[in-house]
Amino acid sequence: MNKSFLINLLNSIKDPILFADTNNIVQYMNKAGVEYYEEGEKLLQSNLLKCHNDESQKMMIEILAEMETGLEEKMITDNEKYRIFMRAVRDEKGNLLGYFERYEPPQKK
Repeated sequence: MNKSFLINLLNSIKDPILFADTNNIVQYMNKAGVEYYEEGEKLLQSNLLKCHNDESQKMMIEILAEMETGLEEKMITDNEKYRIFMRAVRDEKGNLLGYFERYEPPQKK
């Protein structure tokens, strides 16, 4: 598989995908992500923490620390519009490369 194929595959996903490395620097967004996030492509190479309030920053830092010790995924938002999860991305040896935000529809209550 080549890089172009993978980019096209990720761009075919209608939900926003944003990948940040272990320093919280945004390294990738799919097409839906560029359109969804207010700053769009300007977020690339920026610190994702700067886009969040103090409470969210603290939560993201704590979750990233948990990912360093094996956590794979944790929900960060659950409201009437959507649920958002931070999902670990690892290399073939299990080393943490960063994380992405994963969206899903809200749960019916």
